[in-house]
Amino acid sequence: MSAALLYIEDDQEIGAFVAEHLRSNGYEVKWLRSGEQAVEQAEGCQLVILDVMLPGLDGFTVGQRLKKAAPERPILLLSARTAIDDKLQGLQFADDYVTKPFHPDELTARIEVLLRRSGAHAPDSVQIKHLLVNEKENRIVNSETGEEITLSGKQFHIFKYLLRHLGQIMTKEQIYESVWGEPYLEGDKTLMVHIRYLREKLEKEPASPEIIETVRGIGYRVRA
Repeated sequence: MSAALLYIEDDQEIGAFVAEHLRSNGYEVKWLRSGEQAVEQAEGCQLVILDVMLPGLDGFTVGQRLKKAAPERPILLLSARTAIDDKLQGLQFADDYVTKPFHPDELTARIEVLLRRSGAHAPDSVQIKHLLVNEKENRIVNSETGEEITLSGKQFHIFKYLLRHLGQIMTKEQIYESVWGEPYLEGDKTLMVHIRYLREKLEKEPASPEIIETVRGIGYRVRA
């Protein structure tokens, strides 16, 4: 369910931080430190995140080559430059422009918008065991019976978060803070209760779950 991104940034500290943030949000990230191989490495990627200040070929040159090679693939330009001329030059080929410093959540939101606009987001539907999940339409169907399963907003948000990190163990803190938008307090049973209700709706045998797995002492994960 993840989109593949090409990220071109020569700064080691910024690059490592942003790449990790994007991966933690479910994206596949290919990180390059220069733009020389950008066109070749962009094959199979749905979006390019491109820094302007690069060694060798500058970001404007790299961006123009990328857009010429694949006009339909969105390019998100990053730059510490704030001059309007730089923005105008970048927007001749880029689909969006973010000025450094930026909050990583803003970057993620901009990426989501560009992917939706381009129609290049990950597939709308995914099959997990007996469940067919259409994230775009917020629909879950039991593919064996044809029955549609109705979840509350919070339940679907929890399940969607786990699906976006398919196979990964997500801590209670990570899930809670993503869904409720506030810090998790140790001992809070809210998430556990929602997981129990989710299993009652999604699992064939809620007491022996095959979809939402508890990783004792850590959190939960959804197995592919």
